[in-house]
Amino acid sequence: MHDPENEATTNTSHALDDAQRTASGDMPPTELRAALHAAADTVADYLEGVEDYAVLPPLKPGELAARLGGPPPEEPEPLARIMRDVSAEVVPNVTHWQSPHNFAYFTSNASGIGIVGELISSGLNANAFIWRVSPAGTELEGITVDWLRQGLGLPDAFDGVFNDTASISTLSGLACARQQATGDAAQTGLGEAAPLRVYISGQAHSSVERAAMILGIGRDGVRKVDVDDQLAMRPDALRAAIAEDRAAGWRPAGIVATVGTTSTTAIDPVDTIADVAEEERLWLHVDAAYAGPTALIPQMRRYFRGWERADSIVVNPHKWMFTPFDCSLLLTRRMETLRDALSLVPEYLRTYDGKNAGRDYSEYVPQLGRKARGIKMWMQLRYFGLSGLRARLQQHVDLAHELAGWIEADPDAEVLFPVPFATVCFRMRPRRYAGREGEPVVAEALDALNEAAMNRLNDSGRVFLSHTRVKDMFVLRLAVGNIRTERRHVEQAWQAIRAATRELDGGTT
Repeated sequence: MHDPENEATTNTSHALDDAQRTASGDMPPTELRAALHAAADTVADYLEGVEDYAVLPPLKPGELAARLGGPPPEEPEPLARIMRDVSAEVVPNVTHWQSPHNFAYFTSNASGIGIVGELISSGLNANAFIWRVSPAGTELEGITVDWLRQGLGLPDAFDGVFNDTASISTLSGLACARQQATGDAAQTGLGEAAPLRVYISGQAHSSVERAAMILGIGRDGVRKVDVDDQLAMRPDALRAAIAEDRAAGWRPAGIVATVGTTSTTAIDPVDTIADVAEEERLWLHVDAAYAGPTALIPQMRRYFRGWERADSIVVNPHKWMFTPFDCSLLLTRRMETLRDALSLVPEYLRTYDGKNAGRDYSEYVPQLGRKARGIKMWMQLRYFGLSGLRARLQQHVDLAHELAGWIEADPDAEVLFPVPFATVCFRMRPRRYAGREGEPVVAEALDALNEAAMNRLNDSGRVFLSHTRVKDMFVLRLAVGNIRTERRHVEQAWQAIRAATRELDGGTT
């Protein structure tokens, strides 16, 4: 294995001494080259051995701060000392999102080529807010947005932009809903007219309510529509809610449908919801932040039927397309509404020389300064090709289905919800609990058992799981989505869950 401290120490012969470095401004190229080599080796070594780390570091709050804190450094420190602390203190003490044993939440993990693209983008420091200040960053964004649109099977009418997270993409979509419903809220505000209403299912992501808070719609302006047995939004309940709200003096503005909800990856019937949106003239935003990448696989597009009728869609490449955080794709059929909702061009950003013929992305996003995310996406899409991404996504879907089969075959466990993508929701249910679900004490005991098993596994560092609570049940979630996860990792996780449950339940399972 590479020793970053020795490498950095060797290369300090090329570096200026502390006094010269302080006086010279930035790190000299020779020292930068040494630092980049040391950092590259640190990252490569980390990824090579990442599965050997405890996924959750055995660290207490404040412990790392006590070791690395203290007064700010007044004088320059040698690169070797800095890299030593990176290797000894920083690398082991992150939660290892890159680990193949990380199955919690929706795994955000970065491919090697994505890391290289992020480095190039950071080195260029391209701030892609108007075309003139970042021609390459701007135009690569346009290219890659369209490549992804085509790969996802969406029609030419869609265009889009990269944001940092789905929260900002959803905020932008609801800003469009507000703009459409009010005429020009971007200019006049909400005024004293009837309050706006946005409709979601009870399983929708919390970012919708947060966006409503920021946009002046308010959390009271978000109505949660009833769901069916599969936790999908009921279109009949949606129609009834809209009619009821109009009669009560609300202004319905938009609907957020989800394909792949956070808790259970439930799928709202987007095609039927689109009928309602068109009839009621409401903005339809589709949250496919997690599941959207699987639309690259033609056979999976049945789950997305109707999303081509949406006004806006969010898909997160940094969730399940192996792109370094952050990168969220907002697609819309109505770029002009997005621009109307978010554009503000001060005099100092205007150009009059005729050279600014490209798109200024700052007119389509909430913030001004923004990363040139198109650079890493362009490199990554070329490196993998759509076929490479499809193959990896399909492998994850297959692994999740295989895990669901193992759970269903085990008399002491049960799959609780369908597995359309690569997240399995289940619980351990030892046989001695059979036939007693109706007794509250048994339900509480099952919840306690599953929570204790999850905590034991997470504390061990062998695997990282997350949970949800649905239908008054404590539900374990295992999300396959890491580019480094293989069948053996999923099998090890399953065996570890079974063993932890058996130990906690007194070995009776």
